[in-house]
Amino acid sequence: MAQQNSNGPTTASIDTELGRLVVDQQLATQEEVNHCLSVQAAQGGSGETFASVLVREGVVTPRQIHRLKKTIETSRRQQIPGYVILEKLGSGAMATVFKARQLSLDRVVAIKVLPKRLSENAEYVERFYKEGKAAARLNHANIVQAIDVGEAAGYHYFVMEYVDGHTLGEELDAGKVFSEAEALDIVIQIARALEHAHAQGFVHRDVKPKNIMITREGVAKLADMGLARATSDTDAAQAEAGKAYGTPYYISPEQIRGEVDIDFRADIYALGATLYQLVTGRVPFQAPTPAAVMHKHLKEPLVPPDHVNTRLSAGLGEVVEVMMAKDRNRRYASTSDVLLDLEAIAAGGAPLQARRQYDAAALTHLADEAGGSAAETDLLPPATRNVNLLVVVLAVALALSMLFNLLLAVLLASS
Repeated sequence: MAQQNSNGPTTASIDTELGRLVVDQQLATQEEVNHCLSVQAAQGGSGETFASVLVREGVVTPRQIHRLKKTIETSRRQQIPGYVILEKLGSGAMATVFKARQLSLDRVVAIKVLPKRLSENAEYVERFYKEGKAAARLNHANIVQAIDVGEAAGYHYFVMEYVDGHTLGEELDAGKVFSEAEALDIVIQIARALEHAHAQGFVHRDVKPKNIMITREGVAKLADMGLARATSDTDAAQAEAGKAYGTPYYISPEQIRGEVDIDFRADIYALGATLYQLVTGRVPFQAPTPAAVMHKHLKEPLVPPDHVNTRLSAGLGEVVEVMMAKDRNRRYASTSDVLLDLEAIAAGGAPLQARRQYDAAALTHLADEAGGSAAETDLLPPATRNVNLLVVVLAVALALSMLFNLLLAVLLASS
């Protein structure tokens, strides 16, 4: 971003950056780097470069040196004041993410940089800064922390906590199917993050495995607030009316319909879809196109996860079904209720909050379902259907009993 000094970087500054990169990327220890610097100094201007000494001493390979030099070149082209770029972590259509060192606090951070072509688009720039501001208002151990936002030489950047780990999506892409205990541990952590975000008035709107980071210590962190929206931001809600924002495999029915009043229940649905994939190894609804997948979210009954993976507990199946109810009024009434059930299952207990939702749905829709179509009944979770059937049978039995007693009374009176 900023231009290089007209005289160019000095050999000493390049050697310093090279030495720092070797240590930061854990290719060698600081003691090994210092040894190579001493060897170079002892040669008294023989002309051998520091990079050559590192290779000759067996500290790094020639290929590693080549990659490190490329990183230094990138850092000098895209320099952000106060930060030294160490390496590129990844890039996509919307942004490039770098690993960098914050000089003032001597710590490693991640920097998301908006591409030049998008930096000239006011809508993308506004969304980019909204992401940074939304993340800055959240302070939770299971949310990637925002540090800074800014602009340098026409580039917009967002500095955040560097997470030394991988995404949940990478493990799923590699074919991993999580045990119930493993999945619950991760999903409980993300539910806590969402509970915090929802309490601050934010809806994430794009909860999915690729937006969940797992540290080397096993801590799960919710990332990417790019689609997050404050529930109080009615102007943004009206501007987005009728548009489906989210990822097809995890998007809630109300997001697909482009409803204006998207709330915390959309995140509960997406977290339920994520939990489903973790324990079954497949997304809840599969189809050849994104449009077909979204149609299934709207219309197709969910196959319970414990029917796909029979090793799962029925309790987990009940929780996922309530989380992913097509009618959001049949989902959990709060993120705290989700947590209660997830923690109860993890401890070997029963999902009492989910069962209360089943009972409420059964009572509310009893009349409709008694004479309704099989298709409508099939949209309800199995537990709800069982409760409804029992209630209907009892109601019919009570009516027959009352009719019998009435007829008996008439016969006795006439005699």
